[in-house]
Amino acid sequence: MVQIDIDYTGRLKCTAKHEPSGTTLITVAPKDNMGDGSSFSPTDLMATALGTCIITTMAIAANKHGIELTGATVQVQKIMSATPPRRIAQLPVVVTITQFVPPEFRQRLEAAGHACPVHRTIGPDTEMPITFHWKD
Repeated sequence: MVQIDIDYTGRLKCTAKHEPSGTTLITVAPKDNMGDGSSFSPTDLMATALGTCIITTMAIAANKHGIELTGATVQVQKIMSATPPRRIAQLPVVVTITQFVPPEFRQRLEAAGHACPVHRTIGPDTEMPITFHWKD
C-alpha cells in the first residue's frame, strides 16, 4: 500500500504528498476547465502515469534480457471528449527506443508495454493506441 495525502489549497489547486518518499507535486485545473494551467492537471497525471508505466514496464522486461533502454522517449497526447460527460477519450502513445534492440526481443518488449498496470487499469472507453519506433 502507498498513501498519497492531498490538500486542496484553493483556486483549483491541490498539493499531493507521496508519503513513502515525501515528494510533493501540485495539480491545477486545466485552462479549458476554469484553471490557470500552471501545473499538471489531474487528467494530465493520468496521461503521465500511462507513459511512464509503459516505458518502466518495458525497461523491467528489457533488463531481464540484459537490454538497456536508457534514452528512450515516450510522448502521450491527452485528448478530452468533445461531448459530455467530460473525460479522457484518447491517450495515443508514441514510444521511441533510441538504443538498438535485437529484433527478436522487440515483440516481447511491446507486449510488456501493452501489459503495464496503468494500461490494464484504464477502462475500455479510453482509446490508448501505442506506436513503437525502434532504432535499426
